[in-house]
Amino acid sequence: MKTITSALLALTLSVVIAPAQAQTTTLATVKSRGDLICGVSPGLAGFGIPDAKGEWAGLDVDLCRAISAAIFNDPMKVKFTPLSSKDRFTALQSGEVDVLSRTSTWTMSRDTTLGLTFAGVNYYDGQAFLVQKKLGIDTARKLDGASICLQQGTTTELNVADYFRKNKIKYEPVTFDKGDEAIKAFESGRCDALTDDSSALYALKLKLVNPTEAVVLPELISKEPLGPVVRSSDLQWFNLVKWTLDAMLNAEELGVTKANVDEMLKSDNPEIRRLLGAEGKFGEGIGLTNDWAYRIVKLVGNYGESFERSVGQGSELKIARGKNALWTEGGLQYAPPVR
Repeated sequence: MKTITSALLALTLSVVIAPAQAQTTTLATVKSRGDLICGVSPGLAGFGIPDAKGEWAGLDVDLCRAISAAIFNDPMKVKFTPLSSKDRFTALQSGEVDVLSRTSTWTMSRDTTLGLTFAGVNYYDGQAFLVQKKLGIDTARKLDGASICLQQGTTTELNVADYFRKNKIKYEPVTFDKGDEAIKAFESGRCDALTDDSSALYALKLKLVNPTEAVVLPELISKEPLGPVVRSSDLQWFNLVKWTLDAMLNAEELGVTKANVDEMLKSDNPEIRRLLGAEGKFGEGIGLTNDWAYRIVKLVGNYGESFERSVGQGSELKIARGKNALWTEGGLQYAPPVR
C-alpha cells in the first residue's frame, strides 16, 4: 500500500509540476530578469564591437537591441556576452545567453544536431582570402602550397579543406581560437593568407598597421548565411527573434524609418498598419503588445538603416548591399508579411 501511495503521490506531483515548468519560457525569464543576455562576437567591426566607452554597436548588436526594444520598449536593456567561435553554441545550449547573434553560419548539421535553431539570415556572406599585395596573387587558385591562417571551431576550416581538395592544390593550415590572433599572425608573416567570411576580412583588415598593403581576393568559396540562433525547445522565443528581424526587413520594404514611423501610424496602407500595430493583434502570437514592431523601428530602425550605419556606406567598412539588398532591389533579403 505504501508503494502504491508513493507512486500515486509522485504521479500527482508530476502532473502539477510539469505545466509549471513548461510555462518557464525564455521570454518569461527575460522579462523577470529585466534584461536580454545576447551572445556576440568578442569584437568584430561592423557586427559586434564595443567603443571606447564600452557601448556595443554593429549589425548583430542592433538585432539584440531590436529584441530588447520589442520586449521592454528600451533598446538598452541588453547585456552583451562576448563569445569565441568555439564556445558560442555551448553558451546558448547551457542557457548562459538567451540568443546568439554572432556571425554564425546556418548549416544543416548545426540546425539538426545541436538542439538549436536558426531564426533567419541577417547577412548573406561567403568565405574569401586576404593576402599581402606584395605576393602578387590575384586569385585563390594561385595559393598552391600556401600557409593559411584561420579560426578553429568554424565552418572556415571545412570550407578551406573542400576548396583546396576540389582544386587539387595543397595548403598548410595555421589555426587560432580568435580572429584577432589570426590577423596578428598574418601581419607578422606566419602565413601567406588569412581566410574568413568576406565581411570579417574587411573588418580584420582595418586592424592592420598598413591596411592598404593587403587585399581581399574576389572569389567566394562558400555560402555563409549568417543569422541569430536560439534553443529549439522554445517555439515562442524562436518566433519572437525571427519576427524581430522580419519586422526590420518589412519596415525597410514599406519605407518605414526611425524618422517617419510616427507619421506612418496614420498611413492608409494596410501592410504598414498591420506592421505597426494600428490594425490586428499580431503581437499576441509572440507574447508581446501589438506595437512591438513600432518600438523596434522607433528605437533601432529598419534593416537598411542598421546595415548602412554598421557595415555600409555610413561605416568604415563601406560594404555594398549586394546580396543583402531587398528582393525588390535584386538582393536576397525577403521577409514574410505581417498579416
